[in-house]
Amino acid sequence: MTKDDLLTNIDELGRATLTLNRPELHNAFDDHLIAEMIRILQEFTTDPQVRLVILAATGKSFSAGADLRWMRRMADYSHEENLADAKSLGELLRALNELPKPTVALVQGAAYGGGVGLVAACDLVLATAKASFCLSEVKLGLIPAVISPYVVAAIGSRAARRYCISAERFGVESARQLGLVHEIVAADELTVEADRMTRLLLQNGPRAMAAAKHLVADVSNHPLNAELIAETAERIAATRASDEGREGLAAFLEKRRPDWTKG
Repeated sequence: MTKDDLLTNIDELGRATLTLNRPELHNAFDDHLIAEMIRILQEFTTDPQVRLVILAATGKSFSAGADLRWMRRMADYSHEENLADAKSLGELLRALNELPKPTVALVQGAAYGGGVGLVAACDLVLATAKASFCLSEVKLGLIPAVISPYVVAAIGSRAARRYCISAERFGVESARQLGLVHEIVAADELTVEADRMTRLLLQNGPRAMAAAKHLVADVSNHPLNAELIAETAERIAATRASDEGREGLAAFLEKRRPDWTKG
């Protein structure tokens, strides 16, 4: 990779934008790009200036998944080397999925294979009418193994079974109906909608949003039993007593904007 393959920017709102910038390769990624993305996401996680993260791409494609040159190298790898590579991609997706700040994907074009995984690991997905998706691995005699937890969580096991086996391409409207995409916007309105979503998210308590992400992950597919009821009660009690919770409630009662820097 080159230093321009990933572009980063943090604006005055605290919005960090990570942009895939390999349009000539349809923003395909390799092991070097994955390692750099992990490093950047770790920096965003600990940077108090960063309030939310935008994942975007240049050119006509969002991401074609694995770089063909990387795949050629992998063909000669040992099992241990392939395992290490797979774990690196898994670490990237985990970092994106568990980032304690909101993540918004802006999908302007095609997302294939691992590119679908990147989309599925984000909290909110805005896409244009030109966006399309394909879990193409079986066409190469492979499987979408590392991305599967995020894809299945996004679109459900029934739809995942179909698209993982068929490797058929599906459009943005189908992606919205499946839950992979949240909003479809005009191409020239993508940044406008991203701005609107940014301002909406910035109204919310940063720690509360992080806790809400953690909550959803923990209660998903968990049986509704006494243990879960007790755990969720404990979490809201702790949140109410937190500095952020007290500030949010006080601001609501006093009819003012909350100051999320308190506490």
